[in-house]
Amino acid sequence: MFVRNKQLQYPVRVDKPDPVFAKQVQELIGGVYGEFTVMAQYLAQGWSLRGAEGNPKLTMIKDMLLDTAAEEIMHVEMLATMVGMLLNGASPEQQAEGASSNPAVAAVMGGMNPQHLIVSGLGAMYADSNGNPWSGSYVTAGGNVAADMYTDAIYEMQGRLQTSRVYEMTDDPGIRDTLSFMLARDLLHQQQFLAAVEELGGPTAVLPIPAQLTADKLGDKAQYAYAFMSYAQDPADTTAGQGRWANGPSLDGKGQYSYIAEPFALGMEANLPPAPAKIFGGLPGDPVGQIQMPRQAADGSGASASAAKGASVKQPVASASGTPAPSATSMASGASDAAATAPKGQMDKTSAGDPYVEVRESPLIVDETRDGGSRS
Repeated sequence: MFVRNKQLQYPVRVDKPDPVFAKQVQELIGGVYGEFTVMAQYLAQGWSLRGAEGNPKLTMIKDMLLDTAAEEIMHVEMLATMVGMLLNGASPEQQAEGASSNPAVAAVMGGMNPQHLIVSGLGAMYADSNGNPWSGSYVTAGGNVAADMYTDAIYEMQGRLQTSRVYEMTDDPGIRDTLSFMLARDLLHQQQFLAAVEELGGPTAVLPIPAQLTADKLGDKAQYAYAFMSYAQDPADTTAGQGRWANGPSLDGKGQYSYIAEPFALGMEANLPPAPAKIFGGLPGDPVGQIQMPRQAADGSGASASAAKGASVKQPVASASGTPAPSATSMASGASDAAATAPKGQMDKTSAGDPYVEVRESPLIVDETRDGGSRS
């Protein structure tokens, strides 16, 4: 349950409206690393964290995630308030004045975001500084608590970096005061997630991710697990081999870093066959690929056999009289015969219960011929 009051976490003050700067602040709201992203990310991670019951460390991390998510809602509110204040009295004349007073801003930003006038009516939007709508694809909640903690630290680092840049783009004392508070909070946030990794045991406990799949479980591929490979044409023209990542004990404490100075190739280039004729991938007379259905099941019967012949079985419903429809199993047993007689790509009926069987071609390329080949 969420509750709210009518106070802001920290005062927001804008000494002078500036619609051009409002466009820039939008990045801190709806950008990839904006406050709306981390708000949604920490909520998703907290709500989805499994195994917390009976595990004090996971319970602590879940509480921390949801507390921080609540604070990020407050930061969205503060920035939305700031954008609204920056847009007070916004007009085409003010836009021109703001752009002319700073030619660099005019060149880079192109002036005020017209959507602040047309779409949001002088209000903030869930969009970045270019007007691109916020996307849920920005959120990472992978279900592995250690991986999520590292990800959250990186998001806070990138978000704080961008806030620092926006801070330097204004000399408005009120805006700088508010942004400096957010910079202080983000300093803590990026470190709290790294501290959470320590709560879980630190790098030697959580790395690699997933921690269950260590190098010793990779068989003969383990030799590549801790080797840094250089791909410089001239091995003498790189200093990468001098780094910590190429020498000494591994961070997870389970191996020793090494350095391979010259690249090697163990595989051969793959040559894909031509696309089927109906893909129209070439010119008339060019080779085309042949299509073949998936292999039939070993016993040649049942639903597997019908699926192997390209049949797609649709579940029937009860008749108007209330007679139960045939089960999926009984439908599948008749699918093979139906598939054998039905025209490709069309619907056909079987006799028992009128279940429908759709026969479709499978786009599996297995051969190449000059004349288009045959289809089975």
